[in-house]
Amino acid sequence: MSELSETLPDLPCIRYVGSFEELVSTKFSGELNALCWSRQLPGDFGEIVRKLQVDRGITTIEEEDLNALSLSAEGQVAREILLRDQAMLTEHGLLPVIDCINGYVNHDQDGPMSTHVQSFHADSATVEADTYLCTYYGLSSEGVRSDEVERRVDIPETRAELLKLYGGEDDSGFEEFLNENFFDLHYAALPDARPWSFGIGNLWRIACEYPGSPVPPCVHRAPDTIPGQPPRLLLIS
Repeated sequence: MSELSETLPDLPCIRYVGSFEELVSTKFSGELNALCWSRQLPGDFGEIVRKLQVDRGITTIEEEDLNALSLSAEGQVAREILLRDQAMLTEHGLLPVIDCINGYVNHDQDGPMSTHVQSFHADSATVEADTYLCTYYGLSSEGVRSDEVERRVDIPETRAELLKLYGGEDDSGFEEFLNENFFDLHYAALPDARPWSFGIGNLWRIACEYPGSPVPPCVHRAPDTIPGQPPRLLLIS
């Protein structure tokens, strides 16, 4: 797999928009399964992360938590942006949360494959739905084209190990087992894949897997945990 591209790519699966209204109203079709409102945000989001002093793991930050922080002028600008973004998505009928992610607790998994967020995966829903996300501080999420990955459950060696875990035949019951345990939502990048960074400050809307979706889901992952890196500040809905 090639090194991660830090610049926003020019790909048929991505369209760049200039406003929140365009972000929420543009239809996915053909190869298009990711929309990006590219932004250069002012403010000191790092100050917010430092003042929060979160424990190990994922901490959801409530509005009262943000408002309780004593911040510099630049920190106040960042706080206003966080609250404004959350309000925009809420007014659109979504349920956004702001998370401060300081590594992952109970991250290790036994078995033939992992299903954690740092594995390339697709989000799924039972009805039409999209995922919205923005990284304000720290390492950002990563995406990869749908034609540059393969489902891990379709890799013969992995599928054979999953069949052993299932203890039955490769039939409809096995497919249900894969779905119930989210194994069928995880992907391996092909050797020539060129993943890209979602960048800092950009608000993304990416396609989920759901019945009747007109496009393939946007395959993405959280960044690898690197010792010494500061916590991430992330909005997701």
